[in-house]
Amino acid sequence: MSRQNYIFTSESVSEGHPDKVCDRISDAVLDAFLAEEPEARVACETFATTNRVVIGGEVGLSDPDKLAEYMQRVPDIARSCIKGIGYEQDKFHHATCEITNLLHEQSAHIAQGVDARDNKDEGAGDQGIMFGYATNETEALMPAPIQYAHAILRRLAEVRKSGAEPLLRPDAKSQLSVRYEGGKPVGVTSIVLSTQHADESQTSADIRAIVEPYIREVLPEGWITEATEWWVNPTGTFVIGGPDGDAGLTGRKIIVDTYGGAAPHGGGAFSGKDPTKVDRSAAYAARYLAKNVVASGMAERCTIQLSYAIGVSHPLSIYADTHGTGEVDAAAIETAIPRVMDLTPRGIRTHLGLNRPIFQRTAAYGHFGRAPEADGGFSWERTDLADALKSAV
Repeated sequence: MSRQNYIFTSESVSEGHPDKVCDRISDAVLDAFLAEEPEARVACETFATTNRVVIGGEVGLSDPDKLAEYMQRVPDIARSCIKGIGYEQDKFHHATCEITNLLHEQSAHIAQGVDARDNKDEGAGDQGIMFGYATNETEALMPAPIQYAHAILRRLAEVRKSGAEPLLRPDAKSQLSVRYEGGKPVGVTSIVLSTQHADESQTSADIRAIVEPYIREVLPEGWITEATEWWVNPTGTFVIGGPDGDAGLTGRKIIVDTYGGAAPHGGGAFSGKDPTKVDRSAAYAARYLAKNVVASGMAERCTIQLSYAIGVSHPLSIYADTHGTGEVDAAAIETAIPRVMDLTPRGIRTHLGLNRPIFQRTAAYGHFGRAPEADGGFSWERTDLADALKSAV
């Protein structure tokens, strides 16, 4: 029997966090190549520090001339991302920071394992394990601590960009400790919020006065009480931020990107990887399956694990765990899953429509718990498989 009364903590980071700047650039490069060719191959990594961005990795298009053309566009893509986030500070400015593009053509040895040929189906881009998770404790079927930690930073970014709060700057982090009773979230015991700001004369109290109304607006009514601890800019001044304050790198916020530590993680990052890379696409598929299990009413919580080998098309294993909340046997869910969804890399991409430029928007505020969008963005958040799964079980 799992614990029912406890406190669980998750953190989020804003789009201006150094690592998220890098995630966004990597995914923007991916989107640019997918817009040109849906079957483009991209494995893009970005590093950012004071006045410098370095982009490296592998890319592939069927037309070598197009590949050369798109390579030249990469610095402008990076500058557009930095501008969109809002960085115009002296030592990290979209117009003046140095951009180094070290992208090169995809390895032929990797391509031979992935590409379909002769009688071989398209294989997974790497070996690995991927997890998906869902819980009915929020409407989005996400763990409450990470869902609301994201929501706070998303709201602060909105008012910063709208001009409603001109003293806020892009770099920020949030952290929520949520109290559970009977296995359900009921309140917040502590709130940590650190946000970059404009003026060194602003105190922690000044920043709290700015952000507190938005935090209260986002969190469910009654979750903040007199006993809730507030830690707003606990170190004091936070004017130097972004890559000028701390170096950033693609893929360093994998727990922020997923379930805030409430569920297992396979270890592979998402941003900058095209959907032949099962690190990304199979993790999306696992979330999709877990969410549909919970949406169908077969369980209150569900974890799905998938595993792959490089060059092999079908998953090596499928594992389901309903954490003692299942209305059906977890083994029956495992048997039903391949009946309702093709879990080969191509099958996942086709089912979820992943060969589209829909990834830059995933780079901040979580890859999961977002609303499906009309152009196919966040397609893995749909619950259109719930009836089929239930029938198959």
